[in-house]
Amino acid sequence: MLIEKSKFISKTTITKNTYLIKVLSPSIARTAKPGQFCNIKVSENSFPLLRRPFSICDVDGEFIYFMFDIHGEGTRLLRDKNEGDELDIIGPLGIGFNLQWDYDTAIIIAGGLGSAPFPFLTKNIPANMEIHSFVGGRTKENVIDYKMKNVSVATDDGSNGFYGNVVEFFKSRIDEFAAKKIKVFACGPNPMLKALQNFCNEKNINCQLSVETVMACGFGICQGCPIEKYNGDGYLLVCKDGPVFDSMAVKL
Repeated sequence: MLIEKSKFISKTTITKNTYLIKVLSPSIARTAKPGQFCNIKVSENSFPLLRRPFSICDVDGEFIYFMFDIHGEGTRLLRDKNEGDELDIIGPLGIGFNLQWDYDTAIIIAGGLGSAPFPFLTKNIPANMEIHSFVGGRTKENVIDYKMKNVSVATDDGSNGFYGNVVEFFKSRIDEFAAKKIKVFACGPNPMLKALQNFCNEKNINCQLSVETVMACGFGICQGCPIEKYNGDGYLLVCKDGPVFDSMAVKL
């Protein structure tokens, strides 16, 4: 974990309310792994008081990319930064995806902004492995497939691709992978993750879930992001023990 004075480089609009920022942060970029996150101080004063957690979307040399949408004053302040502005960043934080390649096909399942950690993961999957990305959104405007491979789309309103949620879409196509040794990587709203968890556990499918929650400190001191163990025997912390968990490890 490092604290680095980083430089805001640029901003790109991904969808109407979703942005990608590029930040010069050499030390954090050097040690970051797919699925980890950073805590960013979005202003130079005491408001907002708490740092904001952001998944590491991608890393390119000394540069880190973060994807986010506007949910409040903190993300608005980050969106409105200018080239050369300084950002105080803590990272990389948490435990990311298990990158043991004990399978031949990676299945990526993303709901909405849950696409954020997958460009970096996709880049780190060996070229000889198959990748199938299932991306969902409420409407076609909410579908985010930035730098993802072999994308299949589902929308709740049927405006693009499969008519229904992304987990139902994946379930409808599971027979296509019967002869494959698959591993599922997922991120999105908790109801989506819970439905996927139930299905994968029932089918004995290797599945990793990147959990979204509020993380105040980012490294376990505040104890503010507990998640119950799957067997009910105590709690883990999303920021310290996750945000990525095996689907058999936690109860959603």
